[in-house]
Amino acid sequence: MPSFLTRRVSFAAAHRYRIAEWSDERNAAVFGACARPNFHGHSYVCDVTVTGAIDPVTGFIVDLGVLDEVLQREVRARFDHANINLDVPEFGDGGLMPTGEELARFICQNVQHALGELTRVTRVAVSEDATLTAVYEPD
Repeated sequence: MPSFLTRRVSFAAAHRYRIAEWSDERNAAVFGACARPNFHGHSYVCDVTVTGAIDPVTGFIVDLGVLDEVLQREVRARFDHANINLDVPEFGDGGLMPTGEELARFICQNVQHALGELTRVTRVAVSEDATLTAVYEPD
């Protein structure tokens, strides 16, 4: 039976929803206040859950030092105090929309790539605030 471990990280970042090919009016009609040109920010909370067998010697699913280093590099260093649309190339004009759903998927894929075969990422939850959380669970 697999075991699960969840590590929480937080970051503050700004973003806005905008499709570059659309007019400002169409973006505003679809995305509302989230399309405003001055961006807006959130204090995000990101929970990353990994699974695997418990090592009989260490008692770990994954070395927390390794997991923390990956989360520092792939989440905090990339997003903390960033303007996601401008500072994270994958979310620039024509790229990914910086929604919670896309952030959760992006973080999941990057953390999994960085961890390699050490463990499997089973769930990433990204909360913009206490009322809105997006979850990504890879197949």
